[in-house]
Amino acid sequence: MKFGLIGDPIGHSLSPALFKAGYDGRYPYELIETPDFEEAYQRFLEGYDGINVTAPFKELAIRKADILSEECRLIGATNLLVKTPEGIKAYNSDYLGVRIWIGEISRLASLARNDRKTTRNDNRPSGPSQSDGEPACRLRTLVVGLGGAGKAAKAAAESLGMETVLMNRTRYSDEIKPLSQFREEFRKADIMIYNLPIRIAELDSLTEEDLCTGKPKHILEANYRNPSFDKSLIQRMKELNPDVTYTEGRTWLLLQALTGYEIFTGEKPDLAKMTACL
Repeated sequence: MKFGLIGDPIGHSLSPALFKAGYDGRYPYELIETPDFEEAYQRFLEGYDGINVTAPFKELAIRKADILSEECRLIGATNLLVKTPEGIKAYNSDYLGVRIWIGEISRLASLARNDRKTTRNDNRPSGPSQSDGEPACRLRTLVVGLGGAGKAAKAAAESLGMETVLMNRTRYSDEIKPLSQFREEFRKADIMIYNLPIRIAELDSLTEEDLCTGKPKHILEANYRNPSFDKSLIQRMKELNPDVTYTEGRTWLLLQALTGYEIFTGEKPDLAKMTACL
C-alpha cells in the first residue's frame, strides 16, 4: 500500500513524519506538491491507494469522489480520498479529529457539572436521582473562519449538539457574524475554534471581562505553521483568566491523522510515537 498528500505548498507538512511514526515506516507516504489539481489527482489514480488533501484542493477533490461519507455531505469538502472496490470514497478527518476534541471538552464539563451537583446535594435528604437521562453539556461554540477547517469545525460542533456561532471575514449568509462582533461573541463562548490564517487585532485587546474570569474557556487553533496565539498572548490570557486552555494546531493535526490513517490502512497507528514526533 502507498499513500500521500496533495496540495500546494506542502513542503512544510508534518504528515509524512506522523505517518512514518504511526506505522514504523511500514508504508510509504509521499508529498505530491503541484499547483495543478488535475495533475495531482492523476498521480493519485496511477500510484496511490489513498491520499490526504490540503489547501487549495479540498473542495475540488470532493467532486472526484464516487462515494461521500456522511461528514463530507455535511461539509462539502474532503481531506481524504481512498480507493475502494466500489470507487473513490471521500472522508473528512478534520471533522473527525475536531469532533474528538469537542467531545472530550463536553465530557469534562459534564463531569464538573455533576461534581458541583453532588456537592450541593451532600446535605440534602436522599431520594431518587434527578440527573438520570440529562444531556451532556451543551456548550456555546464560536467558530471563527469558515474555510475548509472552519466548515469541518462547524459541522462537528453541530453534530454534538453544541450551540454554534459562526464568524468570518466574508459574510455570505445572515447567520455569519462579522469580525467586528468578535469580543462580544468570544465573551459568551465556552469554546472557540480559530481557523483564520491571520491574527486579528481584537485578540490583543481582550479584557478581563471578555475572558470571563472564573469561567472555563477552551480555544483550539487550526494553524500550526504560523499560529496567531503566541506565548505572550496565551500568557496574558491566562493571567486574566487561569481557566483558559489553549490547544495548538498540532493537536488537531494529530487527531485528524489518528482517525484518517486508520481509514487508509485498516490498522490503528501508534499514537504515542506520533505524539513524540511532534
